[in-house]
Amino acid sequence: MSYIELGNAELAIGAVLLLLNAGLSLLMQLGLARQLLIAAARMTVQLFLVALVLKAVFAAGSPWITVAAATVMGLFAAYEVRARQERRLRGVWGYTLGGGTVMLAGMLVTVFALSVQIRPDPWYAPRYALPLLGMVLGNVMTGVSLALNDVGLSASRERVAIEAQLALGASRWEALRPTARRALRTGLIPIINAMAATGVVALPGMMSGQILAGVDPTHAVRYQLLVMFMIAGATGTGVFLAIFGALARLTDERHRLRLDRLTP
Repeated sequence: MSYIELGNAELAIGAVLLLLNAGLSLLMQLGLARQLLIAAARMTVQLFLVALVLKAVFAAGSPWITVAAATVMGLFAAYEVRARQERRLRGVWGYTLGGGTVMLAGMLVTVFALSVQIRPDPWYAPRYALPLLGMVLGNVMTGVSLALNDVGLSASRERVAIEAQLALGASRWEALRPTARRALRTGLIPIINAMAATGVVALPGMMSGQILAGVDPTHAVRYQLLVMFMIAGATGTGVFLAIFGALARLTDERHRLRLDRLTP
């Protein structure tokens, strides 16, 4: 069974639903119609540009081009992680900590899955590597950004309690343990919710796409399970590294709280 190709006419009909939402926004004076249409236009342009780039990358099949594309994805993830924090680390740390942990966790898990489980030939084949990396990076980015945002806000909000524990002789890790635990929970909740809802409440995108392309559902579900396991593992690793990296940056070797390293 081959997949059913969609044309421009089918997409235009689907866009009518978006125009209905914009009309409701105008009717209810929500002030979201312009933002909704701009976001839709931006999404459309970005997706078609990405499709053209991926087509060229797939045709080339070069490991260096694949690495370059993955690096660009990681740089955009680093920007998004920093942008989603209310109180972020100053300077280059605001980019490198979040972006570095997202990229490291995503790359490690993706390379492991490609080389051990999926095993395409070659193992770095961009047709497999980039889509998998993209799914992992997007979810790890969400977890890391939520966790780092929670660290900055909690350390600022609970400054008096943290400094009181430090003054009584607690180490920086002891004083910041509640902050770390809360941030870990915040960063991991999205993937836990996603796994709990997958199957009964929602059919994930990869599984649905494979089924629409004619793949047997029992085969599609195996790929989806592998992807969810990858996402969960990478999210846990990225969140853990990001939180403890941030806590190390927000303190010093003299066990002092350094909120001056956060933006106002």
